Amino acid sequence: MMRKFGCVDPLVSPLYASSFLASSRYNFMSSANFARLYGSSGWSPSPRDRQPWLQIDLQRKYRIVAISTQGTFNSNDWVTKYTILYGDRPDSWTPYIQRGGNSTLSGNWNYYQVKRHVFHYAFTAKHLRFLPLGWNTESGGKIGVRLEVYGYSYVMAYDGDDMVAYAFPGGRSRTLQDHIALNFKTLEHDGVLLHSEGMQGDVLMLELRDTRLYLHISLGSSTVQVVEGMTTLTVGNLLDDQHWHYVTIKRYGRQVNLTVDSHTESTICNGEFSYLDLEDQVYVGGVIEPKMPHLPNKSNFRGCLENVFYNGVNIINLAEQKDPQIRFPHHQKPVQYACQDLQLKPMSFTGPNNYLQVPGLLRKSRMSVKFSFRSWDHMGLLMFTRFADDLGSLELGLSEGQVNITLQQPGKKLRFAAGYGLNDGFWHTVDLAARDNFLVVTIDEDEGSPLKITNVFAMRTGDRYFFGGCPKTNNTARCETTLKAFHGCMEQIFIDSEPVDIDTMLQQRWGRYAELLLGTCGITDRCTPNPCEHEGRCIQSWDDFICMCENTGYKGEVCHKSVYKESCEAYRLSGKFYSGDYTIDPDLSGPLRPFSVYCNMKAWTVVRHNRMEVTKVTGSSVDQPYLASVEYCNASWDEVTALANVSEYCEQWIEFACYKSRLLNSPSGRPYSYWIGRHGESQVYWGGSFPGVQRCACAINSTCVDPRFFCNCDADYRRYSDKGWLNYRDHMPIRRIVVGDTNRTTSEAHFSLGALRCHGDSSTWNTVAFTKPMYLKFPTFRPGTSADISFYFKTTADHGVFLENSDDRHRSFIRVELNSTTDLLFVFMVGDGILNVTLRSPEPLNDDEWHHVKAEINVKMARLKVDYQPWSVCHFPGQTYVTMKFTQPLLVGAAKDKQRAYLGCLRGLRMNGLPLDLEGKANAEEGVRRNCTGQCVNAAIPCRNGGRCMEGYASYYCDCNNTAFEGYYCHKDIGAFFEEGTWLRYNIRREAVSEEAQWAYWVDPHNFSLGYNHIGEEIEFSFSTTHTPAVLLYISSFVRDYIAVILKRDGSLDLRYRLSAFTDKFQITSLNVADGYPHFVNITRQNRTLRTQVDYMEPVKQHMSILEDNRFDSPKSFFLGRVMEVGDIDYEIKKHNSPGFVGCMSGVRYNIYAPLKAYFRPNETDPPVTAMGFLEESNCGAYPSIMGVVPLEEDPWYTGPGGLQRYTDVSIIVLLLLVLTFGTLFGLYTYLYRYKGSYRTNEPKSMESPCSGRALTERPRKDRSLPRIQEEPRSE
Repeated sequence: MMRKFGCVDPLVSPLYASSFLASSRYNFMSSANFARLYGSSGWSPSPRDRQPWLQIDLQRKYRIVAISTQGTFNSNDWVTKYTILYGDRPDSWTPYIQRGGNSTLSGNWNYYQVKRHVFHYAFTAKHLRFLPLGWNTESGGKIGVRLEVYGYSYVMAYDGDDMVAYAFPGGRSRTLQDHIALNFKTLEHDGVLLHSEGMQGDVLMLELRDTRLYLHISLGSSTVQVVEGMTTLTVGNLLDDQHWHYVTIKRYGRQVNLTVDSHTESTICNGEFSYLDLEDQVYVGGVIEPKMPHLPNKSNFRGCLENVFYNGVNIINLAEQKDPQIRFPHHQKPVQYACQDLQLKPMSFTGPNNYLQVPGLLRKSRMSVKFSFRSWDHMGLLMFTRFADDLGSLELGLSEGQVNITLQQPGKKLRFAAGYGLNDGFWHTVDLAARDNFLVVTIDEDEGSPLKITNVFAMRTGDRYFFGGCPKTNNTARCETTLKAFHGCMEQIFIDSEPVDIDTMLQQRWGRYAELLLGTCGITDRCTPNPCEHEGRCIQSWDDFICMCENTGYKGEVCHKSVYKESCEAYRLSGKFYSGDYTIDPDLSGPLRPFSVYCNMKAWTVVRHNRMEVTKVTGSSVDQPYLASVEYCNASWDEVTALANVSEYCEQWIEFACYKSRLLNSPSGRPYSYWIGRHGESQVYWGGSFPGVQRCACAINSTCVDPRFFCNCDADYRRYSDKGWLNYRDHMPIRRIVVGDTNRTTSEAHFSLGALRCHGDSSTWNTVAFTKPMYLKFPTFRPGTSADISFYFKTTADHGVFLENSDDRHRSFIRVELNSTTDLLFVFMVGDGILNVTLRSPEPLNDDEWHHVKAEINVKMARLKVDYQPWSVCHFPGQTYVTMKFTQPLLVGAAKDKQRAYLGCLRGLRMNGLPLDLEGKANAEEGVRRNCTGQCVNAAIPCRNGGRCMEGYASYYCDCNNTAFEGYYCHKDIGAFFEEGTWLRYNIRREAVSEEAQWAYWVDPHNFSLGYNHIGEEIEFSFSTTHTPAVLLYISSFVRDYIAVILKRDGSLDLRYRLSAFTDKFQITSLNVADGYPHFVNITRQNRTLRTQVDYMEPVKQHMSILEDNRFDSPKSFFLGRVMEVGDIDYEIKKHNSPGFVGCMSGVRYNIYAPLKAYFRPNETDPPVTAMGFLEESNCGAYPSIMGVVPLEEDPWYTGPGGLQRYTDVSIIVLLLLVLTFGTLFGLYTYLYRYKGSYRTNEPKSMESPCSGRALTERPRKDRSLPRIQEEPRSE
């Protein structure tokens, strides 16, 4: 295995058996020393071992970079998951933590294959402890492991008075790129690790300050251009934990990366230089010169350094070999090339009920307690002891960063506080000494400001001290407190000036503990790097953090979501109707800051700037022009550009007044003046003109003062002006105006630029329709640790993937999809396996209506929302690490390989606040159309007879429910033949309209579905007969209102309307329609306007009397064939009612009621229709729907492009077989004829194809004897 600066070595295989130690063994052949990779056995613990472990002493410190594991040789024993502890001593351990705070490593799946883990950050250790967490249990399997560890090592110790200087070859170093690496461990907060300077202001310094690592780098400063080159990067925290930390510095030109352990920060160096020029040498561990024992205001490093590499040079190795390029300070004591371990035994208080109980000496008159702690929590019990002889108790507690001392005495309580800001995560020392009437507390050994208490009290020490909390059970010492348990670390506990040996105390059972991790400090800095976005403030506790988002303009768990709308249009749509100043955030959760604009709620978003007043220019030329930068109020250029991007239209008024100052130098030539827009591009067209032409508005309007020029000012007369609107959005906003022809005598120019005005929101209505399985490709989504996705969708499909992004192996991905008609899924794998958030809607989501989807994910939770339904939330456990490092393109419309393709419309897609241009990727030939246009818009065969086209996007179908027709295109009549005396009644209502319903009518008088108080009707039907007279249809009501169509004796048609007290009579046609041919009748009324039409004649428009009520009140029943209503019926109706209608009637509809369809095609158990007499279904020879030629893709018999090719291929094969057959027969005939042979043959007869299909355009045959029609039953 290779590492960056050489080879790494296997560290376990060369060790002696004495370097291996285990908690137990299964048998002799399973001893710890057999746990070597590729060995003939392996280590297995005893089955009775409750906490098995395997420990390895590497004999010296190494930088550990990887581990490999196997199971026990030729067995069913292997470990499936484990964790690794490391340390410099066998009694002080640090767990290896993966990304996200997880310490569990995956193991093996059989005994022979090697599972290797390359650690994402290297660590330094002398001792390793292997803890099995899971193992194979099938076929009698148990714990079994063989392993190997890989690493390397060069170490040097510093005590603050040491230094190593590495002299550059040639006396100086000039580099374009650098690679520096080192490892360190220390107990100090501050110290200089590296330092070097150059003659031109170049600086390189790496230092530890307040337990954080700082890199100061300058590539040079310029006094001429006043360029400050110093750049500072900071990374890491709590680096004073006496554990090894791995540091790398990588630089190429001005790009610098600083990494500590697994955390990397990047920046671009200030200034304009790319080379680092350093003189003489680089100092390691501090700067010690004869007149300078250390850098000003800096401390030299105290601790251990390991593997210090400077651009490939191992400085510690050269120092150990006493290389001439290495210099030590004079009178420096001998250098130690080993790192001595301090005997510290920290412990972690990690549980809700943790505590440590240690013994003390009973009834002493003096008490002394000392300990160190570190924590993030604001509150927790540090120490409690109860005095002997019921003299009270003493409590030390952490509260709001202070140590509170509570002295409880019989009948009184004394409270005091010491220190401040002690919950900062650093180590702090508490030293308490007490006797009768005197108590002193010293924080951090600051003897100059101890807390002294001289109140009257008595004390005698108790025999037990409690640290971190009180036991919840078996609390015989009456440890009582109102504080919650302490969460953090403690070490160096002294009772009565004697150190507490935790190991000895627990072995002798002199003390007790619960929910503690001994030998390690597990504190984690959750606020480094800062998980709060947009400059949110991070506040943390032992196991969690919160983000304070006040005054940032953002909200949410990590300050990710903007509190403002993206535009004035969004404010207007949300209900804001008053014009004024508003704050907008065009990229929402993106990196750009919100800014203030003026919103004219009628149309415009207005952004002001510093060039709205007239600016006078003189003395400029083409070579030395006047540069007028446009600074927009409260917003940067990028922020204003984002506003223009999301707007539908933008404009700026520009005006140039000239006095002997030319403008564009038109019609050709280099322009004297111009303006610079988006992306820094120069534009040579002026207001009122168009991009790509070097003209002003007067040239477009043909109004220039001199037609030889394309601008008024280019004529070079004394005083003119050119002005107009600039409205090409892709060039907005204007960033700079350049004026270049004012250096002649008496020449000058005045210009002004209007505010940027934008309106509309192009991102919300950026819409495409997916009509075939296809996806749109966008650049890889790179969200970091937080992501939000929002879009609108509209579909009739029951499933489909809206979007997906993944890495190469699909080990990290996010996906939003419709899983069923009601289930919406947000599926992701971003660090902790495949998880999903499911939102179950109470209503179907495939209802072909727009639905708004929002999906969010961060280190705390993932959630999903649709429309106004509540969020569906998946909370993550603490220490969750979210990594969304995708490498594949973002796919919109389907998953990889077009799986689970979405069919429907999508619009307004935003990823982390940035809109995606869906329409720009649309390709109708590939199945993605612009706008929400499915198959219904340009259907080859549209739905007939009022049928509603139901969009399927890849296909469509016709909804014929509210029509009197059926069939795929609602083109088939449903009719019936009526014999003499046959009638049909359809009950519209069973009772009269209530007063409440009458009031509801006034709310929505045009809604036919209300079923009452109609001010309009639509009636249509077809009929054929030779018998007169007859009442073709009759609609009654619960009052005296009715509608009737009467076939008179002469064959003409009349219409009778009775609304309130009067009856209106209208003639539909005077022609004889009782001729046995089918006739179509359409009647439409709106208020008092009536339109009637028979067949394809011109519609007749007629008007009712103004004295007539315009409402048809409470319709009751609909009669066909004959009126069988009870009660008072008009004489004219009775006159034409007998013997009844004889003939055929079809396609009958009154508003939404189709009685014949309800009778022959009932869609409910008890349809409201009754028939008497002989009523047989028939289409009556009514006019058929005239259908166009069916396209191949709409033909149900056509199977697609491949089908036609398939049939063509089959035809060619059949033709070849026929040719071959006839050729063979001809050869046989020739051969036989030549020999005068004679044969009989049976020739096949021609057969008709068994398959036939009549075209949709074929007219059905008519039978003129309509009363005698007896049709065959239809077969579907």
